[in-house]
Amino acid sequence: MAGDAGGRPSIYPTLQYADAGAAIRQLTEAFGFTRLAVYEDEDGSVAHAELVQGNGAVMLGSKGRGGRFDEAMRSGGTTGVYVVVADVDAHHRRAVEHGAEILMPPTDQDYGSRDYMARDLEGNVWSFGTYAPEVRG
Repeated sequence: MAGDAGGRPSIYPTLQYADAGAAIRQLTEAFGFTRLAVYEDEDGSVAHAELVQGNGAVMLGSKGRGGRFDEAMRSGGTTGVYVVVADVDAHHRRAVEHGAEILMPPTDQDYGSRDYMARDLEGNVWSFGTYAPEVRG
């Protein structure tokens, strides 16, 4: 079963980018994601990619490839994704060093988390912080 002790998350945010290659570079270089898989079409566009951070993952691909998902996402807005990181300040420094647009610097929240917010190259909002609610099945 996904999301159990076997190490497979049960939720995968899925994003589409006009330039998925540039998105992969930013997400890995500035935000510390690791490439798990990247599949390209014959023209070099990203058909599907999987990037991991901790025990979570995101899937992404290129806009305009056709198909039901591409059609459904056509009128969608930007996406917001929250990622748990151990050291918010170090993560933030890395993002700044790689030119990420910071929307909120590292901030201590009333509910005990420390987090910051950034925007990727195509407008999606990424929050990185220490808040990690326990999910019980």
